[in-house]
Amino acid sequence: MTEFQKITSPTRGRAIRFENGQPIVPNDPIIPYIRGDGTGVDIWPATQKVLDTAISKAYGKERQIEWFKVFAGDEACERYGTYQYLPEDTLKAIKKYGIAIKGPLTTPIGGGIRSLNVALRQIFDLYSCVRPCRYYPGTPSPHKRPEDLDIIVYRENTEDIYMGIEWDASDEIGKELIKHLNENVIPSNGKLGNREIPLGSGIGIKPVSKNGSQRHIRKAIQHALRLSGKKRHVTLVHKGNIMKFTEGAFRDWGYELATNEFRDVCITERESWIISNVEKNSNISIENNAKMIDPGYESLTEEKKKVICEEIKYVLAAIGKTHGNGNWKNMIMVDDRIADSIFQQIQTRPQEYSIIATLNLNGDYISDAAAAVVGGLGMAPGANIGDKAAIFEATHGTAPKHAGLDRINPGSVILSGVMMLEFLGWDEAAKLITNGLSRSISDKMVTYDLARLMDPKVEALSCSGFANAVIDRF
Repeated sequence: MTEFQKITSPTRGRAIRFENGQPIVPNDPIIPYIRGDGTGVDIWPATQKVLDTAISKAYGKERQIEWFKVFAGDEACERYGTYQYLPEDTLKAIKKYGIAIKGPLTTPIGGGIRSLNVALRQIFDLYSCVRPCRYYPGTPSPHKRPEDLDIIVYRENTEDIYMGIEWDASDEIGKELIKHLNENVIPSNGKLGNREIPLGSGIGIKPVSKNGSQRHIRKAIQHALRLSGKKRHVTLVHKGNIMKFTEGAFRDWGYELATNEFRDVCITERESWIISNVEKNSNISIENNAKMIDPGYESLTEEKKKVICEEIKYVLAAIGKTHGNGNWKNMIMVDDRIADSIFQQIQTRPQEYSIIATLNLNGDYISDAAAAVVGGLGMAPGANIGDKAAIFEATHGTAPKHAGLDRINPGSVILSGVMMLEFLGWDEAAKLITNGLSRSISDKMVTYDLARLMDPKVEALSCSGFANAVIDRF
């Protein structure tokens, strides 16, 4: 009995397996790929050529990827039948081989799947969406200093409103739920006053769990450990000033994780203020330290003043010796910012940020906004990572009107391939590609989307021509 219905796995190569959330990679991994809809027909061949050439140049015959074509989106429907956007063959292949890479996919019309991308993330519990946003010199940008932005957005993938737990305004079950909330749940809370959900409302539920938040933030902190200097910085981004028990809890659970599981390598922003004040003045009193970390200290009640003073005593007793004497400056800084504020700050103070760990909806907006600063989604890669699988993907759409014209920018999928190579630990090949891509752009060897924005105008390369330009500049 064959393992798959309408696809056949390669006869050579071995599967990647995961141990404790980390990939164990053979020198000849079998990696499924989804070509993608629309311009995927152009982008994928260009990307595969760049990846294969870089691996060959970096490792000779020692390493190579055995590619395994699987199907999703419109191409899957052509092979498997109407509405078969995500066939079982594809799910089996990704589960077996652990890592996959994909081009853009069409959002299905009918068939019961809201989004193929979201479905893949939820099926394989790919709880962290990773979106690096860095500038490649020469890329047209609306900003004066786009090179100041070099961040990695860690977007939680499986919770928040993206779970899709919602009811239409006309749904009878939704109406019953509103009635139950208005007549029982809200009044019994005791803190919600006379609030009432208006009849005729569509409603949704926004779950944010401690386990889901902390496993995601753990990935972000582990990534920061691989960085150095001021880039060892994780910012928890939330709207906890309004949504206190979901987004506010995300922030609190993040700090709890940092100060417990990563205590020896992390310091919070507030702890750094306390210790820094002592380093500048070893005789500073607890109360004066409190005044410096909390400018509104004098106007607080005596009870709140006492809480802050106790906090300072605790921090100095717990980590004063281990994190003091400047040791904290080499550790991972963990701080937090309100979501709407971060939209301003990645434009006005981008150099202050490194890794942004946030929830699902916030991460969607922030990653796209950051991509716009450095040149748009055409240059924005993405990865979805869990403990047993990882899928690397284009972050832009299918652009069907450009399909088959060999003109679209393959940069997003190429850079997603770079992320995949880094995830495999094949850093030498990854560096060849980033070097070639960076030099291609600085030499103004680009596709039409970038060429049309350059001043003076330059002649655009084809999609395949850009791939060749990248390879020529390894």
